[in-house]
Amino acid sequence: MSTGTETPTPSRRLFVLLPLLVFLGLAGLFLSQLLSGRDISEVPSALIGLPAPPTNLPALEGSNLPGLDSKAFAGKVTLVNVFASWCAPCREEHPVLLALAQDKRFTMAALNYKDQPENARRFLGDLGNPFQAIGVDEAGRTAIDWGVYGVPETFVVGKDGKIAYKHVGPLTAESARDLLLPQIEKALAAPN
Repeated sequence: MSTGTETPTPSRRLFVLLPLLVFLGLAGLFLSQLLSGRDISEVPSALIGLPAPPTNLPALEGSNLPGLDSKAFAGKVTLVNVFASWCAPCREEHPVLLALAQDKRFTMAALNYKDQPENARRFLGDLGNPFQAIGVDEAGRTAIDWGVYGVPETFVVGKDGKIAYKHVGPLTAESARDLLLPQIEKALAAPN
């Protein structure tokens, strides 16, 4: 018979305190991230410094351009942009890509992600085509190999065939100038 004055066992006390301890631990972790000054919107890529994933995608029908082949990266700096016609931010960044295409020191290639060929052709026909190669990734499997989180994303592949930089989200004139172009310059200056 219980009188209601039983002393809780140590394991019972721990069980009661466990949710509080977990909450305090998570709150401390989030607070330290918040106060660290790091840009929490930046998504690091595990592929930086590694060879670009072996890629051999078919060309966009009717584009009169080759598909995306990672063997073509050797010996030159290549910008690989992941885009889709259904992607609104891709439309926003497109003028920036057209401006970048004026610089002939590097190649611009595209990975057309989960798109319909006729829609991709219309997108490029309406907005202009900055690319020298366009590979079609209809199922999205190659994008997974590249570590793509969503569209648009842009990669700088160095002359050595390794990924030097990854930009997640739409490029703006400012992000191209302040983030992307310095990485391109660094890749261009690197030895073969």
